Amino acid sequence: MPEPPTFALPSPTADDRPRAVAPPRLFLALEARAFAEGALGALAAPWLLEGPRGDGHRVVVLPGFLASDLSTRPLRGFLRRMGYDPVGWGLGRNLGLRTRLEEELVEQIEFLADQSGGPVSVIGWSLGGVYARWVANETPASVRSVITLGSPFADDPRANHAWRLFERISPRSLGELEPHQIDMIQRNPPVPTTSIYSRTDGVAAWRCSVTPSGERAENIEVHGSHFGLGVNPLVLHAITDRLAQPEGGWRPFRRHGLRRVFYPRPIAPNAHINGATRAEEQMAE
Repeated sequence: MPEPPTFALPSPTADDRPRAVAPPRLFLALEARAFAEGALGALAAPWLLEGPRGDGHRVVVLPGFLASDLSTRPLRGFLRRMGYDPVGWGLGRNLGLRTRLEEELVEQIEFLADQSGGPVSVIGWSLGGVYARWVANETPASVRSVITLGSPFADDPRANHAWRLFERISPRSLGELEPHQIDMIQRNPPVPTTSIYSRTDGVAAWRCSVTPSGERAENIEVHGSHFGLGVNPLVLHAITDRLAQPEGGWRPFRRHGLRRVFYPRPIAPNAHINGATRAEEQMAE
């Protein structure tokens, strides 16, 4: 199995250093697609609601950088209609690596799991997905599965358009992360883990969202924007398909029937490191 991509933390003087993976450029201007994705999600509701029903287990949804539980309300509303017990993270606005965030999040997930009587699934959007992987590695007994949406957990943490603001607002910089903390982000959690990403993500470089495939880890590619991932109908369909799997009976996402039309074949793990074509490099940027 290929080694996972490295999380190369920047040095204090590395702001202008050439990057192995650059932030997306072309697709940033197309992030307004999120409004169309939301409209498509509403139109596709009858089809989406025909999907597999949930078993009622709790699902915790973590917001992205600078966002709060308000941003995940549409996603949680959809999950509730599908038969789950969705809740927000309850920690206010996501302002980055604030003091004791890791401890607070682990305590919150453990409390929600104890309260619901069993492990919870965790969905993290963007930076929220980085935290989802983190908490699943720290307290796997409390986590049933992890789903990340456009989350930059691999490669260069500067390969997105928010890292400079992140460094300004967050009490701790990326360079202050300890090796143990980096490992908690990069390493596949010991629970079923799905990374949903888009090659036309205009905020975070899609390569940073590709996880090494494993016995219980997979990637699902969709067409769409970064800001629309929480309402994109293809994302919603994939989420409900993943959540509906019985505990202990995980199987990879199957691209069969019409799914072959709407869901591209996932990139092989680390293909971007081992030799992507220049055309792919330019398209991704």
